[in-house]
Amino acid sequence: MTSTAVARSWTVLGLLAGLALPSPNQALAHGAPTIPVSRSVACVPETGRYLGTPACSAAAAASDPGALYEWDNVRVTDAEGKKRKRIPDGRLCSAGQSKFRGLDLARDDWPVTELIPGADFAFRYATTVQTPGRFELYVTNDDYDSQKPLKWSHLETEPFLTVTDPVPDASAYTFTGQLPMDKVGRHLILTVWRNSDMPDTYYSCSDVHFRADDIAAGRTTPAAGASDDVALASGVRDASDRQGQRGAGWQDEFHGITLVSTVVVGASLLAFLVLACLVRGKQQPR
Repeated sequence: MTSTAVARSWTVLGLLAGLALPSPNQALAHGAPTIPVSRSVACVPETGRYLGTPACSAAAAASDPGALYEWDNVRVTDAEGKKRKRIPDGRLCSAGQSKFRGLDLARDDWPVTELIPGADFAFRYATTVQTPGRFELYVTNDDYDSQKPLKWSHLETEPFLTVTDPVPDASAYTFTGQLPMDKVGRHLILTVWRNSDMPDTYYSCSDVHFRADDIAAGRTTPAAGASDDVALASGVRDASDRQGQRGAGWQDEFHGITLVSTVVVGASLLAFLVLACLVRGKQQPR
């Protein structure tokens, strides 16, 4: 084996080693709102509270088989602030991912959370992997029609709430913010979570209804029963915890795969080095 051949072999082996080691940023799913309940959480197979409702059944039928198990993975990678170019009108709730297209269905029977205009509200965002980032919550404007595909132009231009790096508990982020004062009737809240240590941005749609006869003038907390998800919280949290355990298991599996890959590649490199030395030794003049 000539020195040129040895060098080429080292190059090829190096490339294979790079391919063999998975990136720690790959396929790490994160989360979605449970209060107000998002479409992806509401329709989680096996655990979703609204599983079997017409909207969830239609969403499952329109999405790829099994896609809705990934309730925490509705995201765009490397959006770099260009979400309106990356995600076309009519596909905001799926983050433009075809496999989640059922979440974009224009219907007036999606599970809805009752809200009080102007009240302070405790938002909850369940997670399977927690990372620093910024939450931006947008509400639809008066042009919104739940029976028409959601467009960017149907959202208010500025978020009504922005929260950076809230402190999570074991399975979710919880933060309080004031709901819009001037909304009445059926609307939609688009939650955008921009990760700061990974190039991912997550999108979630929560269908809500603002009570016309109950305006929170100066209220600091929602009235009892303001959200039909208060009772739902524990049930969905249990579901998200089970999903979180799956996520934690995936991380353990990832680290195991990484360790095995490292050992295999290291052994291969060592064997190749020994072989190269033997070949070079035989080529030396005696």
